[in-house]
Amino acid sequence: MTTAFIFPGQGSQAVGMGRALNDAHPVAARVFAEVDEALGQPLSRLLFDGPEAELTLTANAQPALMAVSLAALRVLEAEAGLDLKAGAAFVAGHSLGEYSALAAAGTFTVAEAARLLRIRGDAMQAAVPVGQGAMAALIGVEAEAAAAIAAEAAEGETCDVANDNGGGQVVLSGSAAAVDRAIAIAKGRGVKRAVLLAVSAPFHCGLMRPAADAMAEALDGASLADPALPLVANVLARPVDTAGEIVGCLVGQVCGTVRWRESVAWMAGAGVDRFVEVGAGKVLSGLVKRIAPGATTASVGTPDDVAAFILAARA
Repeated sequence: MTTAFIFPGQGSQAVGMGRALNDAHPVAARVFAEVDEALGQPLSRLLFDGPEAELTLTANAQPALMAVSLAALRVLEAEAGLDLKAGAAFVAGHSLGEYSALAAAGTFTVAEAARLLRIRGDAMQAAVPVGQGAMAALIGVEAEAAAAIAAEAAEGETCDVANDNGGGQVVLSGSAAAVDRAIAIAKGRGVKRAVLLAVSAPFHCGLMRPAADAMAEALDGASLADPALPLVANVLARPVDTAGEIVGCLVGQVCGTVRWRESVAWMAGAGVDRFVEVGAGKVLSGLVKRIAPGATTASVGTPDDVAAFILAARA
């Protein structure tokens, strides 16, 4: 069996995530403490107790989700004897999940990933004034048709494909008026569902250029190592394995499309038949089942999940 470890992105957060890991496993508690120290704030308290409105702020949600993913990974290493380099062929992450994947693969320390994600979240939030951008999910449409809808809706404004998630789920992002037009066009073409998303900024579109510039500067000053195993990058939907390539991909994904469908399909085509989602929720596992129905999936984000992973490994 060939395995890829995958790491979730924004939208998987929930108050209380990581608490059970923190309480049951000292190695997880150390990850949360490291993130708190790196950010100079008790982010773990927000993770465990809320309030939800504060947790879902982009600048908090991004390092918080990374912290849960790396806490879960450290528990797998300690309790299940996981050696990521020996036990997996690839890592991948959805949007901010790429930073989690790279911390898992040794490109960043957990503290460095937390600091970069705080910069990323702040920069993405600041790039577009509130109310001027929007995102919409189109359900029951493939990426090519969604791109055509976006192009027609733009009318000189920005409307881009932000996420190609697979299973007929595509997210558009851009100027608020252009996204509204895209919803109307999609409904007129019989798209099953087209709805605005409750987001604070239009991520993964051309309006994020100031945030991309901020990340280029931040990454230029960061310490990166080559990953212990290849990252299947969002913007390329193929693996990269050097720090130099990774910087370009991380800057590019701020404005670029998260090509998740293609990334999973590439991994499946390369022989991956098991995907292990590490962190909060099971969103990516659900998407994998639609993209690569022949593959098995597992989600690891709680002590019970760790126990199930160990049992499955011994079977």
